[in-house]
Amino acid sequence: MITIQNLTKKYNGQIALDQLNLKVNKGEIYCLLGANGAGKTTTINLLLGFIEPTSGSALINNLNVFEKAKETKKFLAYIPENLMLYPSLTAIENLDYFSGIAGKRLSKESLISFLKEAGLQENAFENRITAFSKGMRQKVGIAIALAKDARVLLLDEPTSGLDPKASNEFGQLLHNLSQKGVATLMATHDLFRAKEVATHIGIMKDGQLKEEFIASDISLHGLEKTYLSTMNYKEVEL
Repeated sequence: MITIQNLTKKYNGQIALDQLNLKVNKGEIYCLLGANGAGKTTTINLLLGFIEPTSGSALINNLNVFEKAKETKKFLAYIPENLMLYPSLTAIENLDYFSGIAGKRLSKESLISFLKEAGLQENAFENRITAFSKGMRQKVGIAIALAKDARVLLLDEPTSGLDPKASNEFGQLLHNLSQKGVATLMATHDLFRAKEVATHIGIMKDGQLKEEFIASDISLHGLEKTYLSTMNYKEVEL
């Protein structure tokens, strides 16, 4: 569902992404780890078509993102670190609005069913977003992805600032989407959550994919040790 081939992005001669090659198949959850400036967000923005590459290609469902921008967006849902919803609208109203933009005209019963599936508590459906926690807003984002029938989910630090319970719930929602065949690419700093939810893990540095694993093949300690080594950080003995 996601194919990246030799993707490169330069800003004023400075390399932000350096010949990245990466694939995410149906039902896979690929977590990109790396420090700020590693190229994670640049990768997400290129897949969204927000910026154009210097060279290389990115495909969503075998369609070139930069040649078929409108078509590829039909398959995508995007949840950034701070999801932008309309604060004066309720959860149901936001879901109705954003699914309408995607060309989906849904009954109130359908909207409610997607909010339930996303794990939002029922007593919040008619509440304005302005009163929602970040975890609750992220669940509305998942409901939008469900309503849109997105086949690819792009996430940029979605668990940043979530408490452990909300982060765990978000991880379970990703697993549920994986069971539906959704391909997920998540940029994150959270090694623990990456190990918990991912099927595949990549470590980026200086715009390059330095390490890549099948998540089940590496322990959390092994992942942490490899990450610290890749970043040239010293491991602290506890």
